[in-house]
Amino acid sequence: MLSLPDIQAAAARLQGQVLRTPCVESRTLSELTGARVFLKFENLQFTASFKERGACNKLGQLSEAERRRGVIAMSAGNHAQGVAYHAQRLGLRAVIVMPRFTPGVKVERTRGFGAEVVLHGDTLEEARAHAMELAERDKLVLVHPYDDEAIVAGQGTVALEMLADVPDIDTLVVSVGGGGLIAGMAVAAKALKPGIQVVGVQTLRFPNMYNAIKRTSLPQGLSTIAEGIAVGTPGRVPREIIERHVDDMVLVDEGDIEQAIVMLLEIEKTLVEGAGAAGLAAMLKEPARFAGRTVGLVLGGGNIDPLLLAAIIERGMVRAGRLARIRVSTRDVPGSLARITATVAEAGANVNEVHHQRAFTMLAAQNVDIELVIQTRGPAHIDAVLQALRAAGNQAERQ
Repeated sequence: MLSLPDIQAAAARLQGQVLRTPCVESRTLSELTGARVFLKFENLQFTASFKERGACNKLGQLSEAERRRGVIAMSAGNHAQGVAYHAQRLGLRAVIVMPRFTPGVKVERTRGFGAEVVLHGDTLEEARAHAMELAERDKLVLVHPYDDEAIVAGQGTVALEMLADVPDIDTLVVSVGGGGLIAGMAVAAKALKPGIQVVGVQTLRFPNMYNAIKRTSLPQGLSTIAEGIAVGTPGRVPREIIERHVDDMVLVDEGDIEQAIVMLLEIEKTLVEGAGAAGLAAMLKEPARFAGRTVGLVLGGGNIDPLLLAAIIERGMVRAGRLARIRVSTRDVPGSLARITATVAEAGANVNEVHHQRAFTMLAAQNVDIELVIQTRGPAHIDAVLQALRAAGNQAERQ
């Protein structure tokens, strides 16, 4: 079983090879959640993820014969980049098998580190099976993303650094996919500070470790915004550690994760992918659980697809009332639209989109529904815009 000396040895191997990322307090998030919140910025690693810690630790222990054979890994992106980068640094051949749905930004960055990328299957499980076949056929060394003690030890160095920087941390909230990160952190944290609480977070759509630990059978979905933790089968090595050292597991949904991504972007000015934002999502969803505690969150990765990020930001603006869709019913005569948009402008809102609806409406034939998407300052401002439109003689409502 993995122990603290293994993780300390990994930390020695990683010195100078990976970034010792900052762990700093977020005053704003602390005020919003009622806890002291410290953020570990693993999204600042060269590959923008904590995953390179485990990869570097594993590759650093290969024998000369294994180095000559080369390595193979399966990953949805972050582990792939970690293995590819450190393999390139060490002069090793690296083959990476990735599911076909993997965001293009992760595929291209992995190729950019000199790895041979193979896109195969629609799930991590299908990619894993193909990687195993290639490893056997080409005699490559498999570098598993989480079910390997060397990988787990490397990830555990995150907790060593956090507790060295902030000894007062009494709760660690860690996202869970295969379980490598939380397992390594739990071993280190419990050895250094036995009373510390370690809480794992999974998405409702992929509750594999939650099911294993809680002995439940929640259904598994097909996709999630947190694709980095969309793992179908929990790792054997991490599971044994989690059952022994992790205090609890919680679940968050897609909306919780989206909200956390937007808040980190707006408040901390830092870009975090869905898997890396899951910890904050749990705190926002269950603030009473963490109130009054000193909480350490790992911002595990920042490799998010730009198009997905754009959609998340827009949806976040809708939830915050800063982007709204309203419908205005009026006479279909020249000048009507100009008067409506002028009223919106005078109320201090900006028009993003305009759509005339003449056919799909129950209004009289000489009338028209005009749908507007507007930028506002929030819910109260939306109400003010609607009141201004009504005062100008229009029927107006929020959609």
